[in-house]
Amino acid sequence: MTRELSHFINGEYVAGQSGRYSDVFDPNTGAVQARTPLASTDEVAATIAAAQGAFPAWSSMNPQRRARVMFRFKALLEEHMDELAELLSSEHGKVVADSRGDVQRGMEVIEFACGIPHLQKGEYTQGAGPGIDVYSMRQPLGVVAGITPFNFPAMIPMWMFGVAIACGNTFILKPSEKDPSVPLRLAELFLEAGAPAGVLNVVNGDKEAVDALLTHPDVKAISFVGSSDIAHYVYQTGAANGKRVQAMAGAKNHGIIMPDADMDQVVRDFLGSAFGSAGERCMALPVAVPVGKDTADEFIARMVPEIKKLKVGISTDTSAHYGPVVTAAHKTRVENYITMCEDEGGKLLVDGRGLKLQGYEGGFFVGPTLFDNVTADMRSYQDEIFGPVLQVVRADTLEEAAALPSNHQYGNGVAIFTRNGLAAREFAAKVQVGMVGINVPIPVPVAYHTFGGWKRSAFADTNQHGPEGVRFWTKIKTITQRWPDGDVGDQAFIIPTMG
Repeated sequence: MTRELSHFINGEYVAGQSGRYSDVFDPNTGAVQARTPLASTDEVAATIAAAQGAFPAWSSMNPQRRARVMFRFKALLEEHMDELAELLSSEHGKVVADSRGDVQRGMEVIEFACGIPHLQKGEYTQGAGPGIDVYSMRQPLGVVAGITPFNFPAMIPMWMFGVAIACGNTFILKPSEKDPSVPLRLAELFLEAGAPAGVLNVVNGDKEAVDALLTHPDVKAISFVGSSDIAHYVYQTGAANGKRVQAMAGAKNHGIIMPDADMDQVVRDFLGSAFGSAGERCMALPVAVPVGKDTADEFIARMVPEIKKLKVGISTDTSAHYGPVVTAAHKTRVENYITMCEDEGGKLLVDGRGLKLQGYEGGFFVGPTLFDNVTADMRSYQDEIFGPVLQVVRADTLEEAAALPSNHQYGNGVAIFTRNGLAAREFAAKVQVGMVGINVPIPVPVAYHTFGGWKRSAFADTNQHGPEGVRFWTKIKTITQRWPDGDVGDQAFIIPTMG
């Protein structure tokens, strides 16, 4: 039976009123398992009003009390980890182990947000001038919103609302309509943790809902993660409407393999980072750049048999390395890029098209795919494929290899595999990419650092979570004060008494 999902507004589930819905699929079978309501502009306005109503009390609550809500929420995440992971896998398709990681990485930002009493402190200068002191305070913005993608339906929402709400804002989450059940459950758990109604709201929708958030005057800031073209639109539209905006976008991450690299480690790391979660990660490693012919030949010779051992299975199969992609349309898109790369002259060594699992013939499965002899002028190299496809681009020197990520339109992450500390140091300093891994294939920073790319991977001046997140979700106020000397007459201080 198809479930009908709701919005979560002002502390309760609210049925959709627009009459428009989007199907939620079971990626393992291809069957429709639920319908998501798509909010109208009026429904979004009602959600904003609920958040606006909750803002005065929440923002004036002292930071220790807000932190206690975050602590209780973290405990509930741990208590419900298995439930959340299984729910996530049922709609996204990633294997349960990956879904647990999705929840875990989001929970780490909640842990960071538990330190908000310290993180939100301002600055103080005594004696900045004769009898003058200067101090600053970081204050919340008001009603803020996050628009999140399908690939991390637990982690990315918590990256956003964890810090934003801890800072004293009230939050509206517009999750992907492809897998909205975990975001809805997170809002329910946050209410259980002690957050007042209206502090965290979830409104499902499509472009109409997004535009309503981008243009409403009471929404003060927008955080977005998704494709680059939409990120650019969100950034421009939000900024044109006077909002603070961070819009994280697409990626095409490169892994540079030096001749002195530990090839055992390289092979293991690429198997996980290129094909894990079916390649549906903005920090996946879909491009390998071996330096030198011998390095490339060894990498290919080692990778082909290992790729053929990878098991693609349903999301609940604990022996599977990865599961299906999220929708039939996305499966078709990935397979079309495989065909494109082959037509452009890429040497297809392992072909993942047409994969069918017995008993799950309707599932959205794409097998692991490997290309050699890919070149920088190919569209399949220039675009983000977002699937289990690894392209090998050969380079003769480190300089040639480093130029590939530096010149690419995307600049999210890059990795270098080497034992040479000087080469790694120089590469990290000079490469034109926002996040760098040295013998680390997926260089996602820990929660108390910040996440963000360069170029068409990010349209923003500040990054996600960490100290940058606190700065994004607050505005600074600076006070310069001087008190007069002498008798203050009738204004003499009276020591208050308790009563």
